[in-house]
Amino acid sequence: MPVSFNFLRMQFLILICSVCFWDHSGACLSAEISTADAKQAMKRATHFFTSEVSTSGGYLWNYSEDLSRREGEGKATDSMIWIQPPGTPSVGEAFLNAYQKTGEPYLLGAAKGAASALVRGQLKSGGWAGYIDFKNRRGVQYRIDGGGAKARNRTTFDDNKSQSALHFLMRLDQELKFQDQTIHEAVKYALNAFLKAQFPNGGWPQQYSKFPDPKDYPVLKASYPASWSREFPKKKYSDFYTFNDNAIADLVDLMFLAAHIYQDPRYRSAALKAGDFIILAQMPEPQPAWAQQYNHKMQPAWARRFEPPSITGGESQGVIKTLMQLYIYSGEKKYLKPIPSAIAYLRKSELPGGKLARFYELKTNRPLYFTKQYQLTYKSDDVPTHYSFVVKSKLNDLESRYRKLVKASPKQLAAMRFPERRVRLTASLTDKAKSAIESLNARGAWTVQGRLRSANLENVPVIETRVFIKNLDTLANYVAASQRD
Repeated sequence: MPVSFNFLRMQFLILICSVCFWDHSGACLSAEISTADAKQAMKRATHFFTSEVSTSGGYLWNYSEDLSRREGEGKATDSMIWIQPPGTPSVGEAFLNAYQKTGEPYLLGAAKGAASALVRGQLKSGGWAGYIDFKNRRGVQYRIDGGGAKARNRTTFDDNKSQSALHFLMRLDQELKFQDQTIHEAVKYALNAFLKAQFPNGGWPQQYSKFPDPKDYPVLKASYPASWSREFPKKKYSDFYTFNDNAIADLVDLMFLAAHIYQDPRYRSAALKAGDFIILAQMPEPQPAWAQQYNHKMQPAWARRFEPPSITGGESQGVIKTLMQLYIYSGEKKYLKPIPSAIAYLRKSELPGGKLARFYELKTNRPLYFTKQYQLTYKSDDVPTHYSFVVKSKLNDLESRYRKLVKASPKQLAAMRFPERRVRLTASLTDKAKSAIESLNARGAWTVQGRLRSANLENVPVIETRVFIKNLDTLANYVAASQRD
């Protein structure tokens, strides 16, 4: 029996559809992508970001599609770059990671450009502030071309600012085999400053402009204050011992990495000293967890107007994780000792739905909240939306990891310190790489419908640094996995 034309036509369409997908115009596009496609997309995106988006090698958070509006945490000008992730250090690390996975020289050049921007924004106090303004050099005590003694010179550890900058610069310094003297000197200057900024008890402040005099900071164990004001006192808190936003956790990780890269025992000692501070800072019964910040008497204290003296269900979980990291790197069981009582206390404090309150009242353990008018309350029905007063409980994961660490051998602990992560070529990775390639526009930009908060604009095309980092990482992973497999 002869085969009909319609039957052959149907078989042809089935064959085509097995290797194609259809775009909005009805055109047939290849369902496969090649390593060359991924490399080309990476190069186009990097060229656009370095030549059109960058300011002196550095980056902000969000840009309007035409680049006329710019913002970090707040509104920014075209002479400014941001430090806090996902700002300049995050983009620099993305370039460096992509270079190490693919070997493309232009990516190393882009990473060095970001590093140069950070070096020019390093403060005489050793670290970095929230942003760098390349036009206002005299108003800040930058190490390079900065202002005089009365200009701003405050290093901040808040929100992983200085830590992320130094983390990137150290990794790049290592990649360059310590031969770029400008980068190497900036790294060593920062590390020495961070060591000097550590308090005698092992804690670090949220910010500093001068180094602490040991005689002014006695080493004490945490305790409850006899009383505390329910009214915000409007006092300086930036030099308090702080766990807020995991500042010390980031510094501990940074010091262990510095010890690994530079083989200098001072950095490991600083990390372990911070661990000893964590032990000191654990509150006594009935709340054996941690506060967000402590005054110099080692008592929970006010910070911002919505951060009262209290026990925190948020940062306490990060502290537990840091204690486990300290044990992994040191093998000293004293860093595991505070964990069981802290987990047991937090278990008893859980809210319905697997949640924890950000703040628990001292001794009574009642959850604390604030109204939109910033009045302290026990009710959660009128809280501000800019801050998480209720956080996810991660106690199951923390307890599981703790039990594994207790049983781990010294060899297993050593393998956890700087693990190598190899990316496999999976269908999921291929789909993500294909999506990144397809969404790259003719200019070489990834735009999304988003928000420019500083301009009060909603649902507009936005170039987000976070999206660039994610897509660049995806494409680099795809190239690395394809070339290996």
